[in-house]
This record gives sequence, structure tokens and C-alpha cells, in this order.
Amino acid sequence: MTTRRTVLKGLAASAASSLMGPSLLSQSASAATSSAGTWRLTGSHWGAVEALVKGGKVTEVKPYKNDPSPTDMVNGIKGVIYNPSRVKYPMARADWLDNRENADRTTRGDNRFVRVTWDEAIDLFYEELERVQTTYGPSGLFAGATGWRQTGMFHTCINHMNRGVSMHGNYVRKVGDYSTGAGQTILPYVIGNTEVYSQGTSWPVILEESDTVVLWASDPLKNLQVGWTCETHESLPYLDQMRDKIAAGELRVISVDPVRTKTQNHTGAEHKYINPQTDVAFMLALAHTLYTEELHDTEFLEIYTLGFEKFISYVTGQDDGIEKSPEWAAPICGISADDIREFARLLAGGRTQFLFGWSLQRQQHGEQPYWMGTILSAMLGQVGLPGGGVSYSHHYSGIGVPESGANMPGAFPLNLDLGKVPEHDSEDFNGASGVIPVARWIDMLLEPGGHVQHNGHDITYPDVKMCVFTGCNPWHHHQDRNKMRRAWTKLETVVSIDFAWTATSRHSDLVLPACTQFERNDIDTYGGYSNTGVIAMPKLVDPLYQSKTDFEIFTMLTKRFGRHNEYTRGMTEMQWVRESYETTRTANAGRFEMPPFDEFWEQGLVTFERGENWVRHADYRADPELNALGTPSGFIEISSRTIEKFGYDDCGAHPKWMEKLERSHGGPVSDKYPLWMQSCHPDQRLHSQMCESDEYRATYTVQGREPVWMSPQDAEARGLADGDLVRVYNDRGQLLAGVRVSDNFAPGVVRIHEGAWYGPEDASIGALDTYGDPNTLTLDVGTSKLAQATSANTCLVEIEKFEGIAPSVTAFGGPGEVTL
Repeated sequence: MTTRRTVLKGLAASAASSLMGPSLLSQSASAATSSAGTWRLTGSHWGAVEALVKGGKVTEVKPYKNDPSPTDMVNGIKGVIYNPSRVKYPMARADWLDNRENADRTTRGDNRFVRVTWDEAIDLFYEELERVQTTYGPSGLFAGATGWRQTGMFHTCINHMNRGVSMHGNYVRKVGDYSTGAGQTILPYVIGNTEVYSQGTSWPVILEESDTVVLWASDPLKNLQVGWTCETHESLPYLDQMRDKIAAGELRVISVDPVRTKTQNHTGAEHKYINPQTDVAFMLALAHTLYTEELHDTEFLEIYTLGFEKFISYVTGQDDGIEKSPEWAAPICGISADDIREFARLLAGGRTQFLFGWSLQRQQHGEQPYWMGTILSAMLGQVGLPGGGVSYSHHYSGIGVPESGANMPGAFPLNLDLGKVPEHDSEDFNGASGVIPVARWIDMLLEPGGHVQHNGHDITYPDVKMCVFTGCNPWHHHQDRNKMRRAWTKLETVVSIDFAWTATSRHSDLVLPACTQFERNDIDTYGGYSNTGVIAMPKLVDPLYQSKTDFEIFTMLTKRFGRHNEYTRGMTEMQWVRESYETTRTANAGRFEMPPFDEFWEQGLVTFERGENWVRHADYRADPELNALGTPSGFIEISSRTIEKFGYDDCGAHPKWMEKLERSHGGPVSDKYPLWMQSCHPDQRLHSQMCESDEYRATYTVQGREPVWMSPQDAEARGLADGDLVRVYNDRGQLLAGVRVSDNFAPGVVRIHEGAWYGPEDASIGALDTYGDPNTLTLDVGTSKLAQATSANTCLVEIEKFEGIAPSVTAFGGPGEVTL
């Protein structure tokens, strides 16, 4: 067995050769041949960029010249490659290395690591996989968490991890994601598709045909800065056109949101303020008005929907005695009864396009507002009409840009090859479930053998002993950090593969240094949903320090049990990249001509002609029998018999208004913690990606901390001024943040963007977070028994000025290294 003692001996013997690794030598050679520097095109989540490489180092990054609306975030890319938080070498937690499964688990996060060689690290990884599979079987291993991996189709780390670990043995997996967990679960029952990841009506159609566009908790200008694949930013000029049409009086755009959004401010859209988390009450009152004033489309409801009668009985109070009238809703949602009626009449008075954001369903009972969105659109009779209907995705990855129709490159194979089985081929999960809802995995760790309802199934939590994460930072995207700390003590081994010392890496036992996407060769889709082209991603520099690609790491792992040839299929990195491109080229032949690979690799980008405009659900409207939806009935289900049969008390046959565990503006707990905290997608990061970019982070932090945005009224009431350092707290945790006062925020509403790196003052439960991770404070409960998704936006806090000497920020930089 490898121990700390043997590792230190091996490290001392290999120190000289490690300091002169191949990456450093090759960089020196490169410097001699390219002293003038070379501009290279590559792709990223933040768009295509051009990088100047001099002497084996990226010295400058600028947006691709043809990017119509580049994001300021490209200025942070250099800091992603070069920053103190890079994982330089394979590292093992000191106590774990000596004691393995018997190590003190309460010291995870204390940053005491031992440097090990790559061979030793892979041995440790393999030994633990073998031990856990032999001792516990597949129920002992969780390798299912995933996140926003770096761009590039071949080097998709999720696929490499799944394929590599699957060759060794089965393991517990997840279903759903944090971004859209409630929406992607409820909408297939309602409108037959997850919708959240589906192409939507083309922007030109919306801008030409709509009379009213409703941005409901949606801020596309902020969120369209990034994309799942290489972003083109082709959506953003449409928002400029929206601004011009508003100014000319040709289009009304209304933002329903507690906050004045970036999009609203840019376009000049109207603001319909609503009390936080009360959207369903407002929507029910709109439905009540549409029905009682006979503004609803009875013919559409009869032909294209099921269950309206049951739903409207609830709205009119026939089944519970409470009429969901504007007068009922007004004190809940903060919108007057007259304004509710006026808004309903506006929706029915012309072509109305609803554009919903994802943050709306990241609250307790988050399924309900999405369900209601479809119902309102159906009551208007506009589903499938140009410029009408409902969308849940127009703020994401260029959805709404007319797509080319071209085939795009495929990714590295996720699963085992046909006919192959794992080395440990047991599928016995010891009576537990092999798949769990992703947002309930901390409950899984805390309650092995416990039960939870999920989407019609009774889930039994497995007794997980080991976790593997790659390109994924659950210590940013899960809720309630101190609950996570308690759960983490249940794990015997945690392996993290990443290029940065994220909080997940810091709380792991074995950390393997992956390289960044700028240190490897790949290709990517150019334009997530538009399929605008294919972009080459030649590596800009050699992998820094001792980092490796995920392909190399899992090739090394699978070699330990003789499956590396199957894993790689006998192909190198560039052979995989070439084959992926040539397969795409063949698939597009005759319609979209593409140059041979070598020519493509040299020119860097091939683009396709834009396709025709398209209308979501138009085919269903044209013929609902021939183009039936994917719901159980094939129709839009305003009421769902399937969900009703589940018997859930928090998600029934149709949408209902249900109170939250925490709600400001007159809701529960608001006296003790009166401020509702949003933790929506950041404006200057991609979740937690780029938070480590030191110089770029300094452009938006306040006294080195994450900003907390608040209204002038709330600041004045607490004696706070812009730039002050404050403690934000509730019963779940506490953090430091820097005040930003803005008129965009209503009294009682504050915001800390998610993705801020977690940096506790010490390793104790309840410790003060020194940088400003909002999930130190958020509530970890499922949205309902249906989706069990995150309820991060159901969160109340209080804020006070921080007095005394502030602790140093601990979120960034490398760990303390235990040496000889």
C-alpha cells in the first residue's frame, strides 16, 4: 500500500526530474522559435478568442474579430491559465495518505497536502476504486456529479470520467441538474418536452410578430454572455433590435421581476415589480381574470389541452372555497388588483410571447410557476403562433438564433463499447437505488438507507463511501455549506480531478491536476443551438506544471486494470480530433461543404449559412394528432392525472399557490431575517469558473470580497454605505461580502451571485466564509417530491456592518504542502 512515508521517499528521489518536466522543456524550445509571437484562434464558453503566444506563454487575449457582441469576461481568460490557484502536482491529503479509510475526516479542508508522483497518484486512485468495489460494490461509489466542463468536444471531462470509471465498475449516478431540475421534470408532463434545453422560436419572428414580450425572471443580456459550447453572441444584437423597437413604440416588453435587470436597463423595457417567490399567486389571478372576463381562448383549450375544468375549479374557489381573484393575490404578490386585471387584458389584447428564466424554478415549489406559464399561454390560445406562446430557454446558449441545420462534432464516447462489461460487473446496489436526484446527494450521504419520493418513484439512498469528481465543483453549486461539511465526514475517500484548487479540491483526499482547455487540442461546436460552425482549438501552450488532459489521466487509470486499449480505441488525442472532424465533414457532405481536416486546422474555423426562421410548437398547432406532444395524453396537460396519482402533497394534479418555508415581504421568518437573497447566475463569471482569475476578479470585488447588492433604503436602515464590509448571516451560516448599493434593487431584496468561491476562516462547522459564497446561507430542501430539485432562491438573511479586523480571504491559492 502507498503511504505518506513511501511517497515522501519516492518524491525525494524524483525531485530533480520533476522540476524539469517535459512541459517546461518544450516551452523553452518553443520560445527559441517564436520570439515574435503568434496569434492563435480558439474557442471558450465566453466566445471565440484570439491569443498572442510568446515564448510559450499566453501574453494577450482579445475577442475574435467577428464576434458581434464580445463579453468583457474574455479579459479573465489569461488569469484562468496563470493564477495561484492552479493545481500544479498530484496531491494527497496528509492524514488520508497515512490512514486511508481510517483517516480523520473532520480535518478535510485544512489544506494539509502531500505532493505525490503521477504513478503514485494513479495507484492510489486505482487502489481505492478496487477497495470500494470489492468491499461495498457499486453502491459504495458515487461518480455521477457533473458540471459546466471546459469547452471542447473530445476533452469533455464528464465523458472521460464516466467511460474510465465505468470500465472498472458500476457506481451510483445522478439524474437532473441544478440549473433546471424542477423545470425539466415538470414540463414533460405538461407540454411533452423538457423545454429548458430545446430550440425556441427564432428571435426575428418574436421581434416581428409579437405585440408584447414578457421577460419573466429572465435576464438574457447577462446570461447570453456564455454558452455551453463556444458562444457566438449572435443573440445579443437581437436585444439591441428589441431596444430600438421599444423606443419606436413598436413593441412592449415587460420584465416581471423583483429586480431591475441588466436586460431591462439595456432595452428600456417596462418593470412589473413582484414580491419575491409569489409568481404563482400573480399567475393564478391572471388566469382568474382571463376566465371571468372571457378573455381566454375556449376553442384552443378544447382542441389542444386536457384538464382545464379541474384547474379552473381551483382558480374560482369551487374546490377549496378560496377564489384566486386579483383581490386575493394583491397582498401576496405586491401588485394591485387593478394592475393585475390590466396586465391580463394586455396579455389577451395581442400576440404575447412569454420568456421565462431558470431562476424562477430554483425555489421551493419551483415546478408550479413553470406549469402556470404554459397554462397562461394556453389560455391565451397562442401556443405555436409566431410571436406567441411560451419559452423557457431564450437566455441560454444562443437559443432563438436560426440554426444552420448542419451536423456538429460528436463527443468522446460516454459509455462502454458495445458488448463490454466492467471489471467489477455487479449491479447489486444492496437494495438501494443506483440513480438519485442530483440535488439530494448530500441527503444521501447523511441518510444511507433513507427514503425519498422522486418523480413517481421511491428512492432508497445508497451507503456511499467514495466520490469521484472531475471538472465539477459541487462545493459551489450545492446548498448549505455547513450541512455539506457534516455530510463530508461520512465519506472515506474523495478524488477530485481539476486544474484549480476549488473548495471541492480542498475538501478532497486525492487531487489530480488536469490541464486547462488552452493546454490541449480539440474542436468544438461554434454556436450552441445555432450550429453556426466548427471551431479548431489548438493548444495555446503546453500543459503547465505536471497537469495532464483527462484523456491522459484516465488512460493511465485504465492501464492499471488492462483496459487502456479499449478506453483509447488505440487512438491518440489528435487522431480522435481528426476523426471527429472528418466524421462531421462526411455527414455534412452535399449540403454543407467542409475543407479537409488539415486545411480546417490551419484556418481555424468553418461556418455555415444560417437556416430559416422557426416557430416552437407550430407543428403541434397545425396537427395535434399527427404531431402529438410527449405528454401521457399527447396534449397540453393543464391538469395531470399522472402526477395526481403520485399523491404528493407539494405537487398535485394542477398548479397551486403554496407558501414557502422562507419568504420575505410578509412571509414566514421575515421578522428575524427580513431580506430575500437572490443567488442567481453571475454577470462576470460562468458559475464558479473564472472566479480564480485574480486580476479580473479585482475589477468587481469590494475590499477583496464578493459584492452583495442591495437597495439604498436597506443600506440606510443598517447604517451602511457603498463599499462597506458586511456580515451576511442566517441560522445556516455566515459570510463576509462588500456592499454595492443600487437603485435596481427593491427594499427587502439583496443579491450575491452564485459561483463565488467558498473560503471558510477555518475548518470548523459554522466558520465565517471569508470571500462571500451565497450557498453558505441557502436552504437545502427539494422543490417538491416530484423533482427534488434545488430551492436555492428560497432564502432569507440579515446583514450587518462588519466591525474589527477582517480575516484574510482563504478561498484562493494553493494548499499548505507538507514536506520532508
